[in-house]
Amino acid sequence: MMSDLALRRRGPLSSLLDAVYRRPRLFLAVLLAAPLLWLGVVYLGSLFALLAQSFFSLDDFSGVIVREFTLSTWVQLMAPANLDVIIRTVLMSALVTVADAIMAFPIAYYAARYARGPMKAAFYLLVMMPLWSSYLVKVYAWKLILAREGIDTWVLDKIGLKPLLDWYLSLPVIGGPSLSASYTGTFIVFCYVWLPYMILPVQAALERVPGNLIEASADLGASQGATFRHVILPLAFPGVVAGSIFTFSLTLGDYIIPQIVGGSQYYLGQAVYAQQGTAGNIPLAAAFSVVPILIMGVYLTFARKLGAFDAL
Repeated sequence: MMSDLALRRRGPLSSLLDAVYRRPRLFLAVLLAAPLLWLGVVYLGSLFALLAQSFFSLDDFSGVIVREFTLSTWVQLMAPANLDVIIRTVLMSALVTVADAIMAFPIAYYAARYARGPMKAAFYLLVMMPLWSSYLVKVYAWKLILAREGIDTWVLDKIGLKPLLDWYLSLPVIGGPSLSASYTGTFIVFCYVWLPYMILPVQAALERVPGNLIEASADLGASQGATFRHVILPLAFPGVVAGSIFTFSLTLGDYIIPQIVGGSQYYLGQAVYAQQGTAGNIPLAAAFSVVPILIMGVYLTFARKLGAFDAL
């Protein structure tokens, strides 16, 4: 009696919700409608608009964008100076990714295999803490640390190694007036800022390595080095690739660190900023912006084949 009365009092909205809930596919479509609309219209739409802009050109005389299909902007992108920017950025991204993987692995391995209780909590706190501070504050702090009057020069001078630093800074390409105005300084800051993004995926992958496989390897007479090479590293490698997605892509698109720490050479992010903001050449800025998207598309394809998405 009470249930019949309750059913009669239910409004059309409740009946509609019940009908949607009873159909799983319709319920899923309703849940995903808003995110897919945002992704399709706002995100993908802006990317397609960006790609379309790269096929326009800038009139050199009037400075007005000519909205006619042309490949002249892409031909301009292939100029030696612009190719140098692309190669420099990709090379720096690759070096930062490799360096972060080398530094992150022992830290992540210790946290995954040995840290327990309060020590593991301290590990997460120490890894995440740099992410809680201001990005600009960290970069400017490194600029002061790496300056010629910075603490690194002072320490090396106290221990008698300042001539070694002077010799290093005199080397072509990697050297400069100081570490804060060299490729090396840019590399150091990139490695520091993005290191947590490599540690956490590697640590998560190492925690999924079954302990009985390591014990079985030892029981079969394998040395610790052989166990690491043939058991631990292959199983944890998808986590390294997952972390590399973050370090590589973040370095590829960053323009603040090279602008504050490093020489006068441009990176992709700086080139986009300069062409769009200073030169007003939006088609060329759009072409520069498409380059990291294409590079990351290829990178993600290989990362997917290596199982990186399962480690995220």
